[in-house]
Parts: sequence; C-alpha cells; structure tokens
Amino acid sequence: MYDHIGLKVKDLAASRRFYEAALAPLGHVPGPHDDSYAGIGPADAPALWLYADKGAKNANGPGTHIAFRAPDHEAVAAFHKAGLEAGGTDNGGAGPRADYSPTYYAAFLIDPDGNNVEAVCP
Repeated sequence: MYDHIGLKVKDLAASRRFYEAALAPLGHVPGPHDDSYAGIGPADAPALWLYADKGAKNANGPGTHIAFRAPDHEAVAAFHKAGLEAGGTDNGGAGPRADYSPTYYAAFLIDPDGNNVEAVCP
C-alpha cells in the first residue's frame, strides 16, 4: 500500500539517530543521505525520507509526503484524475520521473491540507 513517506525534520542528525536505531530491529538500514536529507528502510529501497527543515517556506505544503504504490501506469493516472476531481491541486501529472530512476512513474497532488501525496508505479 505505502511506497514511501517523507518528513520535514528540525534536526536531521537527531532524527537520523532516532529512526536508524528505532527501525533497525525491523530490518531497516541507513540509505542515501547528505546534509539535507536521509533515507532509511529496506536495503533495496528506503521507505522513510527525512528532509532538513532549513526554514524555507515550502510552497507545496507543510513538508509531509506520502507515496502510495500503484499496480500500473493506468492506476497512477486514475489516482491523479480522481484526486483533482475531489479537490486536490496538481503537483505533477502522471508520467516518468527519470531524475528519480529510469523506471520511476508517478503523479503528485497536494491534498486539501497541503500535504504532498503521490502514486508511484515501480
């Protein structure tokens, strides 16, 4: 159901320590990171992304990002269409995201509370 979740955090180092320790017993390991973000999750694909809140105003909501796994490209497009019809705001239509990975296919919406919601098909 869920593919990944992104959280804006005040102290990236402290959050990394917490989540890496708390999630280790569940089989999660540290993933890609730098001074602005960190990935944590199964070794093959981080499922939790932490983003440093550097005080910048986020035009796309409060900093919460939830991605739902879709079975195929058609479901990604249907998610986007249904979300727009239900009051969501477009944040990126259904299509490939080569900057994420060669096979990444997703659509993004801003929900009524300003959260960034995604459907992704691996």
